[in-house]
Amino acid sequence: MDLSGVLTEISILAIPLLCAITLHEVAHGWVARLYGDRTAEAQGRLSLNPLKHIDPVGTVLLPAAQLLLMHGVYFGWAKPVPVNPRYLRHPRTDMAKVAVAGPGANLLMAILWALLMVLGARMAATGSAGEWLARMGQAGVQINVILAAFNLLPIPPLDGGKVLTGVLPDGGLRTALERLEPYGFMIVLLLIVTDRYTHILSLVLWPLASLMSHIVAAVTSHL
Repeated sequence: MDLSGVLTEISILAIPLLCAITLHEVAHGWVARLYGDRTAEAQGRLSLNPLKHIDPVGTVLLPAAQLLLMHGVYFGWAKPVPVNPRYLRHPRTDMAKVAVAGPGANLLMAILWALLMVLGARMAATGSAGEWLARMGQAGVQINVILAAFNLLPIPPLDGGKVLTGVLPDGGLRTALERLEPYGFMIVLLLIVTDRYTHILSLVLWPLASLMSHIVAAVTSHL
């Protein structure tokens, strides 16, 4: 990909990616506040300013590397919004609600980007701005669907792991997941790095992302 192509892709991907990671984290903080924890608010993390949420690796380096090496952005993350379960009214179940809020926000954004994609496609006949909006809308759908699916993987500290630990009974699998959490980030990175050879991550991620894409298509077809 030449420099012009890279700059074009960045212009199309940057806004959807920043919106996706920012609103994902803010949604966690909003729901935590709703159930009694104001930690994120006290630290200024309920802001819609992306600079408050950017992680140098997950928001900048990893997406840039994917764009240059794979011609697309598939994974990324922001600085996690701080949540203190001690302040939640019902720590276990409320934490599950806080966790699912992030992917839920991404699914809603995917629907909104899909509508923009349709609008851009209709405008494309009248100028290049329509084509640019359509491509940005398509990127927004893909980024948010993949981000939602990725975060729902049942590996703590990802949201899916937190949801499971919030709803499972004491002992057994719940205890195993809690013990796995300190190593979860390294496991996730290992799955990403080795997926080209093992396809373990893809076997779980892409069917889930496909399901969400069908949900987005079904909803937008009725709007």
